Amino acid sequence: MTIGEVAARSGVAVSTLHFYEAKGLIHSTRTAGNQRRYARDVLRRIAVIRVAQRTGLPLASIREALSSLPDARTPTAADWARLSRRWRAELDARIARLTHLRDDLDGCIGCGCLSLKQCPLRNPEDRMARLGPGANTLDRD
Repeated sequence: MTIGEVAARSGVAVSTLHFYEAKGLIHSTRTAGNQRRYARDVLRRIAVIRVAQRTGLPLASIREALSSLPDARTPTAADWARLSRRWRAELDARIARLTHLRDDLDGCIGCGCLSLKQCPLRNPEDRMARLGPGANTLDRD
């Protein structure tokens, strides 16, 4: 399939297909005229990538999971079940962080202080004090 055919069938822009290929998520071959050609099974691989992206998974996680497939093949239903189980813990952790953020945000909306010492969103339990002086960021688990 040409890149235009893949774009039309998958609903993904040509520039996105180029990006996916540059990131090692999909692969093509080249004709004698140096035009990209894709196997039909790339459509399923793109569908898996798009679903994984919609769940909020970063492309690095998606690439890592897809690279675990033998010969970089397109995921089967069994592969998808294994990949989705693999992503479950990451998604559960993300959901927990977002739920906690949402709950803290409710209490902070009226305040608006964003105090670096007291704000439960910016610096819960003054955790940044333990990191020492200066501009510290906190990625809360």
